[in-house]
Amino acid sequence: MTAAAPPSGPAGRAPRARRRRGAAESLLSIVLVLEAMTLFFVTLVVFGRQLLPAGVAWGGGLGAIVLTLLISQTLRWRWGVALGWLVQLGLVACGFLDPVMFVVAALFVAIWTYCLVKGTQLDRMNAARSRDVPRDAA
Repeated sequence: MTAAAPPSGPAGRAPRARRRRGAAESLLSIVLVLEAMTLFFVTLVVFGRQLLPAGVAWGGGLGAIVLTLLISQTLRWRWGVALGWLVQLGLVACGFLDPVMFVVAALFVAIWTYCLVKGTQLDRMNAARSRDVPRDAA
């Protein structure tokens, strides 16, 4: 019997190891993706109630969705988290178009804050735990 060859990437190189995401990064990106889905429904409401012209409603809504999804990919850096806070402010600003959004935005800001605090705590705990594990046990 022959052993199977390890999988290789392009040009015979071994595939790159996947970067390990922290808890805060994972949780915050989930929140931003949920907010992007919410923004789709906000766009439908703004269009359906004719709160803005159709082009502005769809252009602004789809632009905000794409921007939110792009920001969700930058959360490994501090500036990405800062951009995430700007998304939260943008969601609050949607309340000026439809007052119900103030309630929705308050819920998302609370979830964002909780995920940031708890995710950071988990990342610190995991970092401390990995420092305490002896190297030959891993």
